Amino acid sequence: MRTLNNLHFDNSYARLPDAFHQRVQPTPVPSPYLVAFNPDAAQLLDLDPFVAQLPEFVEAFAGNRPLAGSDPLAMKYAGHQFGSYVPQLGDGRAILLGEVRNEAGEKWDLHLKGAGKTAFSRFGDGRAVLRSSIREYLGCEAMHALGIPTTRALCVIGTDLEIYREGVETGALVLRMAPSHVRFGSFEVFAHREQFDRVEQLASYTIEQCYPHLKEREVKYVAFLREVTERTARLAAHWQAAGFAHGVLNTDNMSILGITLDYGPYGFMEDFDPGFICNHSDEGGRYAFDQQPKIAYWNLAALAQSLLSLMNVDDAKASLNVFPDVFNGHMHRLMTTKVGLTSVVDEDMPLWTSLLDVLAEAKVDYTIFFRQLGNFVLGERNEHLREMFSTPAKFDEWAERYGERLRREESNDSDRKMRMNRVNPKFILRNYLAQIAIQKADLKDFSEVDRLRGVLRRPFDEQPEMEHYAKPAPAWGKRLQISCSS
Repeated sequence: MRTLNNLHFDNSYARLPDAFHQRVQPTPVPSPYLVAFNPDAAQLLDLDPFVAQLPEFVEAFAGNRPLAGSDPLAMKYAGHQFGSYVPQLGDGRAILLGEVRNEAGEKWDLHLKGAGKTAFSRFGDGRAVLRSSIREYLGCEAMHALGIPTTRALCVIGTDLEIYREGVETGALVLRMAPSHVRFGSFEVFAHREQFDRVEQLASYTIEQCYPHLKEREVKYVAFLREVTERTARLAAHWQAAGFAHGVLNTDNMSILGITLDYGPYGFMEDFDPGFICNHSDEGGRYAFDQQPKIAYWNLAALAQSLLSLMNVDDAKASLNVFPDVFNGHMHRLMTTKVGLTSVVDEDMPLWTSLLDVLAEAKVDYTIFFRQLGNFVLGERNEHLREMFSTPAKFDEWAERYGERLRREESNDSDRKMRMNRVNPKFILRNYLAQIAIQKADLKDFSEVDRLRGVLRRPFDEQPEMEHYAKPAPAWGKRLQISCSS
């Protein structure tokens, strides 16, 4: 196990020309303290979890003490925000401290969010607040436990520095990790400036670092776009199957790796509503839950446009055109598994799509319903499910068709339940649970943050002692609004 002084840094992005980044040190904060530490993420760095107890750990990830071997920088990128192109964004409050390679040869960016102003901060203060830092820390770890590709989070550091948003708030920093933080917008900034040599340089770098199996391809850039498209399509299917809404799917928030990036006003849907909007700033519903696959495809088209100096239009279109089949195929596999079927056949698609219609009409809790569906018993009325609907007739109609399909498959109730409990979580990060943890953290009680992370890292287990974390939100918890202001 490593200490902070002997992490194995390999700062490949820093070796790119200055056009791609600004070298900048984090701005120190007063009176930093540890809010949360994630030993699972530390293991990815071969980092001894004992170091979290040391003052130098807090100083390092507060941005107050440089890490030996690091080469901090802010990454440059642009992006389409709510459909409009913004010519330069960049890391306005996050700093890539460096890239650590573990013993397995895996590279992890150490990206410190809330680290202070950079050349890309525009009118921002370069800081993050405690509530958003806790939400990102819990959100990405909850997603990882659900099997959804995502960034990870090592720790949250608090500070007595006051941050001004809607009012005065507590400042914080979150250390997030990913094999790369290159975004769709990283290519857009150079393509729109017609700096096509930079586009090629970045594409070659990204293939070398993230897609090395494509290096020897004759049409490696076309293959690169196709694989990014496939990964993004599968990611979008994961989001839809899990009932997750990202909230701000701008191109600068889309990872070139097909992982969930930038946890702002996200939300796990509770009462099923296809038009669910988790970001109260999204007045037009551009990033509503049911729009996510379409927007993911739109963003991929923006990426493809940025890569046209490396390929012809027909090849770019061919790479993009795999999206619908990959998305629909993966979504069908995920949902077929969620309803407990062992075979995946196209004829079953109406079975789960019609179920979603029934859930939407009755506004049934998405996560609780699918967990309870695992208790479905062939030949019985299944009152535990019927009682979730104010008028159960439509559910009864669906359940009859479902039962017939299970009989054709000779499905066994107990075996099916075990399979379904492995894919239908009992525990998700409901907004009200995060809010309770945040409220306690505001009072310097961080125990709920750690407890909640512990629950969410085992979302498919029963955890009888934690039963209350699986309950639907109380009335006050259903009205929570999340914004981009953090």
